[in-house]
Amino acid sequence: QQNQMEESSEESQDGQKNTAESLIHGQQMSTVYRRGVQAIPLSVDLWLHYLSFIKENADPEDPETTSRIRAAYEHAVLAAGTDFRSDRLWETYINWETEQGKLANVTAIYDRILGIPTQLYSQHLQRFKEHVQSNNPKHFLSEEEFVQLRVELAKANIAPVSEDGEGEETPPVEPEDLPAGTEDLPDPAKRVTEIENMRHRVIESRQELFNQNEQEVSKRWTFEEGIKRPYFHVKALEKTQLSNWKEYLDFEIENGTPERVVVLFERCLIACALYEEFWTKYAKYLESYSIEGVRHVYKKACTVHLPKKPNIHLLWAAFEEQQGSIEEARGILKSLEEAVPSLAMVRLRRVSLERRHGNLEEAEALLREAMTSGKNASETSFYAVKLARQLLKVQRSLTKARKVLLEAIDQDQTSPKLYLNLLELEYSGDVQQNEADILACFDRALNSPLPLDSRLTFSQRKVEFLEDFGSDINKLVVAYDEHQKLQKEHESTKRKAENGYDFSLFISVCSRAVTQHVRTFV
Repeated sequence: QQNQMEESSEESQDGQKNTAESLIHGQQMSTVYRRGVQAIPLSVDLWLHYLSFIKENADPEDPETTSRIRAAYEHAVLAAGTDFRSDRLWETYINWETEQGKLANVTAIYDRILGIPTQLYSQHLQRFKEHVQSNNPKHFLSEEEFVQLRVELAKANIAPVSEDGEGEETPPVEPEDLPAGTEDLPDPAKRVTEIENMRHRVIESRQELFNQNEQEVSKRWTFEEGIKRPYFHVKALEKTQLSNWKEYLDFEIENGTPERVVVLFERCLIACALYEEFWTKYAKYLESYSIEGVRHVYKKACTVHLPKKPNIHLLWAAFEEQQGSIEEARGILKSLEEAVPSLAMVRLRRVSLERRHGNLEEAEALLREAMTSGKNASETSFYAVKLARQLLKVQRSLTKARKVLLEAIDQDQTSPKLYLNLLELEYSGDVQQNEADILACFDRALNSPLPLDSRLTFSQRKVEFLEDFGSDINKLVVAYDEHQKLQKEHESTKRKAENGYDFSLFISVCSRAVTQHVRTFV
């Protein structure tokens, strides 16, 4: 007996353990499903699996079970019910309400789906007719609509009058032939007539809704037929697919409701998740409706699908700056630069952000850091020019700007852009007072290892400067003589290059001709 008690205790403990494990597993599965439908709310398949999971794991003894399942179905159709291929989701909802015996709820669902353009729209009308014909209006209509229809029919139900002035008699109807729920009418024949009239009215009213919906379906059918890959894939989409999505979106934006536009964008961004243009288009559309919606689109695009695409990040940062979220904009740009280092457009956007908000020291520091970390002389020179312009134009410091350019020239003596910017800087002041500095800038370029073409250009500009603003004729004469020498050197070099090229070309042509002649002779 003691052994039996011990075995019974062990079995009880094992049972409790299995129950606990089952509960934990169920909770984990539920969490995974919720995260899934939240991430991909338009996935009809995912919703169907989730709903099946809820029904299979529901406690039939719990009075709240039915309400929870109905709420889950409502959540599903609100999220994915306007998708063109959402028919299975609606059918499952209808079947479940039918199983619960809630025929009025079934009618209410049909009232919604009959107005939504879906792939199997015509089947819904046919099944609705079957639903109406096989059930009593008292059961499948709401109380309000049922009473309203009876009142309308009562007003219109004037019995035809015969020639002798008496109403025509209706053949008697046996009680057992009457549909259930019509016992409140005194005349059995009128009961059947009223039910048939009500059914006719119900179908007729929904037929008008269906006809309007059919027109909407026909407008979208070509676009839907053009969608060959509605799912995500890393392989690039064909141009025809991209064009179809773009045209479909443009059509829906012009003709559809905001709800349908949003659903179509969400569908599009499953298949086109790797294309910046569609994320940008979606964000721009939402700007008129929801700031948080725009933020969500940018965040999803930049953090999930396009973490290294600069343009969408720059748009996101600009959007946040427009909303006054400066710290958020800083964080976006900094994260992008960490993901895609050495991208000039990102560093310059960070600089301009700080400048716009009065943080000139930070803007200067960012440019100096970029100069220091430049991978080559060309990159360093690029940032040196940007820094010099900021120091001169924004911070009004000619001395600091000149120093930056001179140091950059020492590091990169073959960059014409550095000399030109230094010259522009010197020109920005009083040219008569700055004559010595301007001439020193010209001489620095002329004595540098710049290509001959570039030095000739600087020489020409030096002569023009002395002609226009110079104070000493001797300097002009010397500059002119030096320019003539450079010009002769340039012409000589050019002539040698042309002669050398022509001679080598002549030799090459002759060689091919001789070779061809020998082959022909042999």
